[in-house]
Amino acid sequence: MKQRASGILLHPTSLPGPYGIGDLGPEARVLVDFLADSGQTLWQVLPLGPTGYGDSPYQCFSAFAGNTLLISPDVLVCERLLEVSDIAAAPAFPITRVDFGRVIEFKRSLLEKVYERFRTFGSDALRQEFDGFCLWAASWLNDYALFRALKDEHGGAAWNRWDRRLALRDERALAEARVRLRDRVEAHKFAQFLFFKQWLALKDYCRQRGVRIIGDIPIFVAYDSADVWANPRLFKLDENGAPRVVAGVPPDYFSATGQLWGNPIYDWERLRAEGFRWWVERVRWALQMVDVVRLDHFRGFAACWEVPGGDKTAERGQWVPAPGRELFETLARELGELPIIAEDLGVITPDVVELRDSFGFPGMRILQFAFGGDSRNLDLPHNYVRNVVVYTGTHDNDTTVGWFNSKAGEGSTRTVEQIERERRFCLKYLNTDGREINWDFIRAVFASVADTAIVPLQDVLGLGSEARMNLPASTQGNWQWRYEKEALTTRHAERLRELAELYGRTLD
Repeated sequence: MKQRASGILLHPTSLPGPYGIGDLGPEARVLVDFLADSGQTLWQVLPLGPTGYGDSPYQCFSAFAGNTLLISPDVLVCERLLEVSDIAAAPAFPITRVDFGRVIEFKRSLLEKVYERFRTFGSDALRQEFDGFCLWAASWLNDYALFRALKDEHGGAAWNRWDRRLALRDERALAEARVRLRDRVEAHKFAQFLFFKQWLALKDYCRQRGVRIIGDIPIFVAYDSADVWANPRLFKLDENGAPRVVAGVPPDYFSATGQLWGNPIYDWERLRAEGFRWWVERVRWALQMVDVVRLDHFRGFAACWEVPGGDKTAERGQWVPAPGRELFETLARELGELPIIAEDLGVITPDVVELRDSFGFPGMRILQFAFGGDSRNLDLPHNYVRNVVVYTGTHDNDTTVGWFNSKAGEGSTRTVEQIERERRFCLKYLNTDGREINWDFIRAVFASVADTAIVPLQDVLGLGSEARMNLPASTQGNWQWRYEKEALTTRHAERLRELAELYGRTLD
């Protein structure tokens, strides 16, 4: 991250394709080719884990497992694990949105066919490859596969609503479940094998084209996850497994009552006593999957906003210190150099800055946040330093065009006056009439002194609020956006390359 570089932010679910959701197949390679042709050397993805309620990649059933909805049917056909006839009857899915309910049903039926074909006709070579994967991933895979099999058995219910002996991990009940659900456990393991086989092949293709992948590690994990179910001692839970406190942030740009995320809070004393082993293995696994990791909500490693369990908003929370320095010292000792980006947005206090800077982690700047104050605003390009990653906006922001045309009360807590003041300041600062505000933003971040510049693909395409990926503090309509196959053009590639070359962000 010490060289000037630039890239695109896009979750694989947003890729085009005929199966209702982006996947790790041919269109992912088309995107990588586009990046290489555009002079871009970074592809930033969001978390790739299996999503639960709300379809958010920040609320996954596992911090280690992969999202099997991303498995490419086309690749499975090429590997003769599916027949062409199996995918020919795919439903007519929406082109620009993910209908998660229908996609889940369709992909589940395909993966069941694949697993049955593997059990019946699988070659010795494929079985050996699968066995090797199970050994490689055993530290998390066994618990995860049993968790998902039990979840299936309980109709998808959260683990705290299962039979009490299973929820609280009675050893005899678990042993019986492993025997009773042997086939379902193996089916979930095989689906994970397919995901990681396809993902690592795509990662290798990125390497061949000179593209590095920036992954994402959310600081917190979902309550309804294999991580919490299998490791309850590592979280602040009561004797019945319910969270005593949950995570969130105080009132902010997105919500006047704060954001109540609901994730359980770590028992940092227990983690410290165990040498932060769970975190070491989590980061070790992530760095096998990607080249660089963005640590989401970095300030939580200095202090967490802890909200009493059962509260309906985040307003009554309080900041509780966390041992971030000890954790990162342990990670560095165990794993060596840490290619980490610190997501340091929001309420940043001196202890957060000191923690970030003492390990040399680059922080983040968001151009959309630059125009709400005066010339001292740290998100303005003239205030950047080299060791930051600058974005036109992130997955939590509106698109740049949407932001420029925004209305009060839609997507943020800003008033009509604030929006108009920001718009005037923006036009003056960027010396533009705003007709191509997305390209004005891209030029500004590329031209800045920041070593790394990242642009959501929506901003390259000049799309409005209809293409927004996520609205924090909301539960409907998020994570669904997809771009159309014909959207990426040679003209987009030429304009990106021109800016990357002009401002020294290419490998050439």
